[in-house]
Amino acid sequence: MRLITCLCRVHGSFEKVVEQFPFLAGYNNELVGLGLEDLSLEEAESHWYTWLQEWEARAREHLPLRALSEASGISNATATLLLTIGLIEEDARFGLLFDAMQAAPSQHRPTLGLLSAWWPDADGGTESRDKLRQLQELGLLQVVNPDAPRLEWALQVPGPLWDAMRGEVREEITPWAHYRPPEQLATHDELILPDALRQSLTTVSALLASGDARALVIRGPQHNGRRTVAGAVARGLGLGMLEINGLGKGDDGRWRLIRPLAALLHALPVVVLDLAPGETAELPPVTKDGDPLVVVLGQQGGLCGPGAECALTVTLEIPDTDARRLHWIADFGANTITDLDQISGQVRMTSGNIRRAARLARSYAALAERETITLADVQQASRTLNRQVLETLAAPVPVSGDWNHLAVGTETKNELHTLELRCRHRERLQTSAGVPLEGQLNVGVRVLFSGPSGTGKTLAARLLASVLQMDLYRLDLSAVVNKYIGETEKNLSQIFARAEELNVILLLDEGDALLTQRTGVQTANDRYANLETNYLLQRIESFSGILLVTTNAAEHIDSAFQRRMDVVIDFRPPDVAERWSIWQLHLPADHVLDPSLLNEVVCRCALSGSQIRNAALHAALLALNDGGIVTAAYLEEAVRREYRKAGGVCPLKSR
Repeated sequence: MRLITCLCRVHGSFEKVVEQFPFLAGYNNELVGLGLEDLSLEEAESHWYTWLQEWEARAREHLPLRALSEASGISNATATLLLTIGLIEEDARFGLLFDAMQAAPSQHRPTLGLLSAWWPDADGGTESRDKLRQLQELGLLQVVNPDAPRLEWALQVPGPLWDAMRGEVREEITPWAHYRPPEQLATHDELILPDALRQSLTTVSALLASGDARALVIRGPQHNGRRTVAGAVARGLGLGMLEINGLGKGDDGRWRLIRPLAALLHALPVVVLDLAPGETAELPPVTKDGDPLVVVLGQQGGLCGPGAECALTVTLEIPDTDARRLHWIADFGANTITDLDQISGQVRMTSGNIRRAARLARSYAALAERETITLADVQQASRTLNRQVLETLAAPVPVSGDWNHLAVGTETKNELHTLELRCRHRERLQTSAGVPLEGQLNVGVRVLFSGPSGTGKTLAARLLASVLQMDLYRLDLSAVVNKYIGETEKNLSQIFARAEELNVILLLDEGDALLTQRTGVQTANDRYANLETNYLLQRIESFSGILLVTTNAAEHIDSAFQRRMDVVIDFRPPDVAERWSIWQLHLPADHVLDPSLLNEVVCRCALSGSQIRNAALHAALLALNDGGIVTAAYLEEAVRREYRKAGGVCPLKSR
């Protein structure tokens, strides 16, 4: 209507307008049908707005444009300006019209200069400038060519907003924005949560509905139901959920699209942020009359800005044994899974990883042509998940055997058995300790194996994982340590977080390379090295998984690390009895060695466990060329070889 009026002023009559732009005849016929053709522009617009308001008042369904106007506080005239800019999205012929009406060459979108001329105020000024500025600040308009002179700025409505204004509702709006309708979201009653947390969420939902709270922060590990809880909050408010991923910091222009897009879709905006240690995201202001905002965060990073000052925070911990049991039953059913108690108690995972592992376990059972799910199926499924998530920063270590395959002193073996108990009962221990300890303990177990090289530290780590029926992953220092400031901390944060969320043991072999002592700050390098050490100290203390650190240089490890270790086990070089046991474990059963020779080797050759293993393996290799039987000659040659490798003199008598 305003566009046709402006064109008539330029060309002198509507007939001349239609002569140049024939397609406008159809649009004018619609105005004639409404009886607005004989009114002035101001009268026609007034009648149109009145009719529109009466129609909106009768409508009971969600009207995107009405919701946008109410949420953004824009007037009818401003909304009309917005729709005029978007005409080209509906009819490409308007692009030719805009091109002909403005000085900017080959510009098919309306410019600031053209719109200013079409929307003058009563004094001939440019009130459209204020409207356009308001639309830009709200994120409803974008400038296509910001480097051009201001009057030649070409304006467009962002595609996702225009589609939503037309009433188009899709699950994937953009690669970074997804919508789910209320009926696809879980209810509060369907969530598997502790009673206290469920009550807190009920209270939070009531505060958001009443307007007493405008922002909610949901923290917790990845794949732990954070977005599911956010969806339940949205459904409780009678809204869908608009999930936003991949946003940058406050200067990311997509932040401004969130609220108008949520208003158009009648959805609760849920912003998912993945912040690294030390990173902070600034939340925009949350007005009392605006829609609430939910932010999903991990365990690292923080929020600042006006929006963070009034935000409530809810933290989702990894499910306990009872909650995990309910998750497994929800996925499998109580009658289709065996070893349910063992699986619930042994496989400690986040709720989302339980659901993912359940789908894989069902497939493994189907491959074995079984209808029931067993512990072996769940372990195989968990192992598949571990490989997908961990193998970029850590390497899997094969595990097998039990404590009978380790020959160490009685004291060390007792400590290892105690460590096994600590790992098995780490969740129960947290709730069984005295009252002063309840707030200090978490379910993590931090262990330091110290001792000379070759004394069985890594073997003990593998055997511990085997008896606990857990996967063992060795931290890959080459992938973790980075020369760029802050990158090492980010990598460590990622590997620690993933190890907490999955049922794995993390092995930091030769840990003195990372757990080094802090030094006096003489250079910038010293300062940043100390920062890495300080971060690692804090992260180890808060770690809720099982961490094994081995070192043969305990004196190089910062004493603060040793104080934070729950268990410290010393591995000594084997004595005579232990060396005898190690030889018996590694020699083939069909050897023909004289007992006196073996006694001499055990007593005179103070080899470490790894050296004995290497010697036994080399003797077996030499025997393969001569019937495969290990004889005295092969054993002596293997022992002498180990001494040559170490640069020592073999104490065996020459024969």
